[in-house]
Amino acid sequence: MTPNNTYPVIEADGLKRCFGRHVVVHEVNLKLGCGDVLGFLGPNGAGKSTTMRMLTGNLAPDSGSVRICGVDLLKNPLEAKRYIGYLPEIPPLYKELTVDEYLQFAARLHGLANTSVQIALDEVKQQCELSDVGKRLIGILSKGYQQRVAIAQAIIHRPQLIIMDEPTVGLDPNQIQKVRALIRELGKTHAIILSSHILSEVESVCNRVQIMHQGRLVLDDNLDNLKQRNMNLENIFTQLTAENAPAWEWAQ
Repeated sequence: MTPNNTYPVIEADGLKRCFGRHVVVHEVNLKLGCGDVLGFLGPNGAGKSTTMRMLTGNLAPDSGSVRICGVDLLKNPLEAKRYIGYLPEIPPLYKELTVDEYLQFAARLHGLANTSVQIALDEVKQQCELSDVGKRLIGILSKGYQQRVAIAQAIIHRPQLIIMDEPTVGLDPNQIQKVRALIRELGKTHAIILSSHILSEVESVCNRVQIMHQGRLVLDDNLDNLKQRNMNLENIFTQLTAENAPAWEWAQ
């Protein structure tokens, strides 16, 4: 399905979510176009995971809206989710399958026609450097290769939006560099939301950053703007998410 390029890849307005009487996410806004790679940051308990669940359609907001390539995620979830590729923190891998078997299964889950599956499989294996391991069981692959398989399942249907939650957790330094290089390459032709606790990773692959604290966005800026003002991301994060820093005082 070809998206309407007159719309942002993702646009979220006024997202709010409560659990009981506790407001977990307050009025979060987001807009990304093709080529935007957003680093989505926040300390534990900031509302980041809840927000990502709403952006992927896995949790309905109490108020607000999400549109993916112009399609309302709440009103037309099946259509909107065709534009989304999702890599959760714990990848949904079936380790008893081979790489090829698993990616073919993922392609069909995403609704690819039988005539398109093999072409998509070959393309994504080349893109993720998996061409030599297609016949191997996922369970015997290294952690780095397993993570590439997980990324491959998220992009095999050629989504416009890729959402990744801690994509390099548990990898060794060499594996981290390869995954980051892949994310940078994907960022040239997709919109990406990257959730990470590794600030250097965000600085390495992202061009935009948002920070959440106490359920609110306290920073939404381009990384180039921060660099031009000689602002260090680690210092900004520490300052904005300190326990005694009320979120509303820092809102942009």
